[in-house]
Amino acid sequence: MSEILYDNEAKIRRKQMITKGILYSLLTAFAIFIVIPFYWMILTSLKDAEEVFSAPPSLWLRPSEWEIQNYWLIIRGEVPYGRFMLNTVVVSAISTVGTVLTTILAAFAFARLNFRGRDAFFMVLIATMMIPGEMFVITNFLTVSWFGWVAEQTYFDAILAMTLPFMTSIFYIFFLRQTFKTIPNELYYAAKVDGTSDFMYLWKIMVPIAKPTIITITILNAMGTWNAFIWPQLVTQFNESNRLVSNGLRGAAYVDEAGRVLYNEQMAAAFVVTLPLLIVFLLLKKYIMRGVSRSGIKG
Repeated sequence: MSEILYDNEAKIRRKQMITKGILYSLLTAFAIFIVIPFYWMILTSLKDAEEVFSAPPSLWLRPSEWEIQNYWLIIRGEVPYGRFMLNTVVVSAISTVGTVLTTILAAFAFARLNFRGRDAFFMVLIATMMIPGEMFVITNFLTVSWFGWVAEQTYFDAILAMTLPFMTSIFYIFFLRQTFKTIPNELYYAAKVDGTSDFMYLWKIMVPIAKPTIITITILNAMGTWNAFIWPQLVTQFNESNRLVSNGLRGAAYVDEAGRVLYNEQMAAAFVVTLPLLIVFLLLKKYIMRGVSRSGIKG
């Protein structure tokens, strides 16, 4: 009997080891697949112009061969990265604050307040998530153009055009609503007995409890705005100084006299743009994981 139990335990251990080996192999391959583009970006940013076009391409550079001056060239080059960085920070901050406020208020209304047609209206909003965002570009552009925020554009006009159309998100509302619905109703009833208004209950009780999810929404929205390309390019076509830093990466400054693209300088600029996002993600990744886990508890 003991030998049979031992054989069964050995089989179970072997199956677990095989399962873990396959799982870790897949995760390792997936991690390498993700890391390779970042590695190639950094490697290209440290090459000179001739090394970039060499065949076969080099997969490793000795420190003595690093062209650190590529990073200096993007600072003193033709592209005004200081202005683009400032524009990106301002647009990201305004868009994120506006999105978080509208998300909190809408999610509270759909999770806690009882009004006629609430669930039906929410289902209609959820259905709009199936519509590609690109379909709204034309209507949004016509709207901001009608307001006069594109032609003869001032800096304030550019900020409004790049932030107002994106100060709400159905996905984030759904995301936060799921977290709000995990908060027991007894807290709400107790607060109402104490004479607490709905608005005070939201900011004093629900928002602190849902803090991980709200931080997750803040991070994801800020990263999305930081990486925005098509819409800022479209609404700032008549005033390039109001563009975001992602638009500057596609500027004509990265072309030499022969018409070749200077990929080394372009990748150096791309790394400088990507670095803040990596730092923010690494510092705040625990909030993202915590917010995602909380929002998936209750439907």
